Amino acid sequence: MEYMNTAPIPPSADEPRWLNAEEQRVWRSYIEAATLLEDHLDRQLQRDAGMPHVYYGLLVKLAESPRRRLRMTELARYAKITRSRLSHAVARLEKNGWVRREDCPSDKRGQFAILTDEGYEVLRRTAPGHVDAVRQAVFDRLTPEQQKSLGEIMRIVAEGLQPREAGADLPWLR
Repeated sequence: MEYMNTAPIPPSADEPRWLNAEEQRVWRSYIEAATLLEDHLDRQLQRDAGMPHVYYGLLVKLAESPRRRLRMTELARYAKITRSRLSHAVARLEKNGWVRREDCPSDKRGQFAILTDEGYEVLRRTAPGHVDAVRQAVFDRLTPEQQKSLGEIMRIVAEGLQPREAGADLPWLR
């Protein structure tokens, strides 16, 4: 399916609002860059630490949390992934000795994910290479003004996509 209508006829009420040529160029550039960036970061982290980018993000969030622990539901919300996918990821991280789970004393159904000392050490060793990969792929290519604009644009897009209504179909609630 095309993202734009090449005909100069104005769209009718039931016709999609097609992307114009410039919007389509921007959209396709974004998709290509996002795909290439995620692949670049995944390959770097697999090479340096034997983990995908999403696992690295989980370790970072745990390291930044008080007592290096977070409820599994909060960790899923942060990572924007289903609870099932998070459970699988944490199981893999547990197998490596980087994370452990603990039952929540105040909620029998809840669990905490806790970053172990070994996991913290892996993160400490991996972070310099990861930040170099991010810097080379993104920040070294942009002027300070472009970096600021990119941050503002991504914040606006993210805020617009965050559901605010109760009962929203969110991956981390599934």
